[in-house]
Amino acid sequence: MAIRSILVAGLLVGAVVAAEPEVEQAPHWAYQPLNTSVPAGLPDPGRTRNPIDHFVARRLESLRIAPAPVADRSTLIRRVTLDLTGLLPEPADVARFLADRRPGAWERVVDRLLASPHYGEHFAREWMDLTHYADSDGYLTDQLRPVAWRFRQWLVGQLNADTPFDLLTLRQLAGDLLPKATLEDRLGTGFLRQTLSNREGGADPEEFRVKQIVDRTETVAAVWLGLTIGCARCHDHKYDKLSQREFFGLYAFLNTADEVNLYAPLPGQSEPYESALATYNKKRDELLKPLGDKLAVLQARWEARLLEAAARPGRDFRWDRRWEVLGLVWGGQLGEGQLEGWEIVKRDVHLRTRDEKDRLLLYFLGHGELIDPAQFKALKLGELKNKLVALRSKVPWPTRAPTMREARIPRQAFVQVRGDFRVRGEAVDATPPAVLPPLMASGTRDRLSLARWLVSGRHPLTARVVVNRMWQHFFGTGLVRSSDDFGVRGEQPSHPRLLDWLSGEFRDRGWSVKRMHRLIVTSATYRQSSIHRPELETTDPGNRLLARQLSKRVSAEVIRDTALQVSGLLCRHVGGPSVRPPQPESVTSEAYGNSWVPSTGADRYRRAIYTFIQRTTPFAQGKTFDAPSPGKTCTHRERSNTPLQALTLLNDPVFVECAQSLAAGMLQRAPAGDTSRLQWLMRRCLCREGTELELERLAAHLASQRQIFSNGEAAESAGRVAGVASRHAAPDEAAAWVVIASVFMNLHEFITRD
Repeated sequence: MAIRSILVAGLLVGAVVAAEPEVEQAPHWAYQPLNTSVPAGLPDPGRTRNPIDHFVARRLESLRIAPAPVADRSTLIRRVTLDLTGLLPEPADVARFLADRRPGAWERVVDRLLASPHYGEHFAREWMDLTHYADSDGYLTDQLRPVAWRFRQWLVGQLNADTPFDLLTLRQLAGDLLPKATLEDRLGTGFLRQTLSNREGGADPEEFRVKQIVDRTETVAAVWLGLTIGCARCHDHKYDKLSQREFFGLYAFLNTADEVNLYAPLPGQSEPYESALATYNKKRDELLKPLGDKLAVLQARWEARLLEAAARPGRDFRWDRRWEVLGLVWGGQLGEGQLEGWEIVKRDVHLRTRDEKDRLLLYFLGHGELIDPAQFKALKLGELKNKLVALRSKVPWPTRAPTMREARIPRQAFVQVRGDFRVRGEAVDATPPAVLPPLMASGTRDRLSLARWLVSGRHPLTARVVVNRMWQHFFGTGLVRSSDDFGVRGEQPSHPRLLDWLSGEFRDRGWSVKRMHRLIVTSATYRQSSIHRPELETTDPGNRLLARQLSKRVSAEVIRDTALQVSGLLCRHVGGPSVRPPQPESVTSEAYGNSWVPSTGADRYRRAIYTFIQRTTPFAQGKTFDAPSPGKTCTHRERSNTPLQALTLLNDPVFVECAQSLAAGMLQRAPAGDTSRLQWLMRRCLCREGTELELERLAAHLASQRQIFSNGEAAESAGRVAGVASRHAAPDEAAAWVVIASVFMNLHEFITRD
C-alpha cells in the first residue's frame, strides 16, 4: 500500500506540473505590429534632412561614430540618376546641377528623375526578377511566348504612373476579380503567368499545372511575405511556424485560377480590327452555312470522345493522346493559356464565346479527323480549314496578352502527401498562415481576398518586406539583410525602428512607391560619401550602421545600357516586344529548336530590359554580370568579380562597337586638343572633371597607342579597330582614341555606383 501511495502521489504531482500553463513567447519580431514612433531631436539638426536621419544618427551617436561627410555634387547626381533611372546623367544635367546653388536644387533633380519614363523601366527590372519573367516556357523544348512582353509593358506604365502599391498588388494577383474589372486591371495578372510551362509530348498536364501553382504560391510568399514557405510543401517547416497544411491553405487561393490570353489592342489596333472582324464573321458564316448541322454534330461527337478519354484514360491510346495534345499543344498553336483547350471543351457550347467557338472549330478541323475519316473527307473539312485560315489571315488581329481568370469549374485543394500531387491527403480551404492576421470573417476566399489581406492595415509583413527591398536598392543591403527570409532563421533588422517607421509611412500614406523613393534619396544618410573608412573595419565591416554610403557595381542591364548611352547608340524608345541583341553563336546553339536572329536597326540598341529572355539559354552578357536565373524568384542579386567580366568589357562585340562610336562622337563634337578631348570623355563617362594626374596618365597611354598604330603590323589593323571613328580622323589616330574610349568603359568607376 505504501508503494502504491507513493506512485499515486507521484502521478498527481506530475499531473499538477503538466497542468501548469506554459509561458507564452512573444511573437517573432516580423509578425508584431509596426512601431511608427520617431526618436526625439538630435544635438546636430544640421545633419538630419528627414526622419530617416534621426534613426540612423541616433544609433551612430550612441556608439560615438561620426557619419561620413556629404559626397561631392558630381558623385551625388551620378549616384541618384543611376539609382532612379539606371542611366547616367548627361553632361548638361551635371553642369546644371553644379551651377544651381539655390535652395531645393537636390529635390529638383530628384523630382525630374522620378518623372522620367526611364524610371519605370529601371524598377520594372526588379519586379521581373521577382516574378522570374521570361519570353519562353522553360523545360526541354522551351517553347516561345510571343506576347509575354505585354506584362512588362504594363508594369513599366504602372510604375511610371506611381500606381499605389496596394492597387498594384490587387491587379497583379486578382485584377480579373476586381469589381467592373477593366483591361488595365486584367493585364496585371500577367504577374502570375511567369511560371514555367511544359508542353512537351508525354508530359502530364496536371503535374505541371500543380508545379505552376506551387511556384506561384512560393512567389507570393517571397514577394509579399518574405517567407520561405516552399519549405513546407512536403512537411512542416523546420524552423518557422508554418505547417504543410498551411502551405496548401495558401496554395488553395491560387489553385482556382486558369491561364487565358486576352485580346488587348494597342493604340490604333481596335478600329481596323473591329471593322475587319464584322466582315470576317459574315464570310465565315457563309462558308459554314452549306454544311448545316452536319459539322456541329461531327464536332460534338469529337468532343464527346475527348471527354470520355479524359474520364477513362487507358482505353484507347489514340484518344488519350488527342486529349493530352488539346491541353498541351493548344497554347503553342493558338497562343492560349495552358490547358484552356480543355476548359473550353468541358464548357457547355452555349456558354462559349464566339471567339472560343471559332478557335475550337479551327482546331477541330485540323485535328479531328479521327472521329470519322470518311465523313471528314466527304464534307471536305480539310478544304474548309484552308479557306477559314485564309479568311482569318486578312483580319488585323489585335495583340493578345497573358492573363489569369477564375476557373469556370471550381477545384478543391488537398494536402499533397510528401508533396506528391498524386497522393491526396485531407481537403483544405483557402486560409492564410496562423502566425499572421486572419482574413476578414465574411466574404469569398479567392485571390482578391488574398490580395486585400496582404495590403490590409492589420498585416505587419507586406510593408516591411517591400520597404526593405527599397532600402536594399539604394544601399546595397536591406535593413534586414536576408530580404527573402523574414522568418526565425532570417537576420534581425539593423535598425528595427527605422524599418517600422518607413513601413508605416508607406502603408498609411497612400502606398506611393515614388514618395518612398523620394524620401530615401533626399535623406542625409543617402547623400553620404562612400569613401572607405578604415576606422570602421573592425566595428562595422559590412556598413550595417550606415556610417557611409556603399559603392556597388551596377547591374548587368545597367552596364550595357550605360555603355550604349555614352556611345550615343542607345535607343530610348519605351515599351514594345522583346529584342535580340547579338550574342555568341555558341550560346544560341544550346537552345532547343529555337534560333537567335539578332535584331537590326534601333532594336539592336534597345535598353537591356527589352532583351529577349530564353529560359534554357539566357542572354550571355547578362549571365556574365550576375543576372539571375529566369527559373526562380530572385529578391537580391549577387555581385561577383570575375576575369570573364573584364574580358567581356574589353572584347565583346557590343562594347567594341560602343568604344568605336564613343570615339567617333568625341572626335566629332569635342574641342580640338588632347586635354580637351580627354576631359570630354571624363565628363561623358564619369560625370566629373579629370585630375591633373589622371590626364597625364591618359595622355601617356594615348601617345603609346598612336605609336603602336602608326608603325608595324598594328598599322594594318588600325582601320578595323577604328570602325566608325575613322570617318572623323586618320585610321591610326582614330584607332588610338578607340582604345582610350575602351579604357574609360573598362574603369572600375564606370561600372560602379559610388
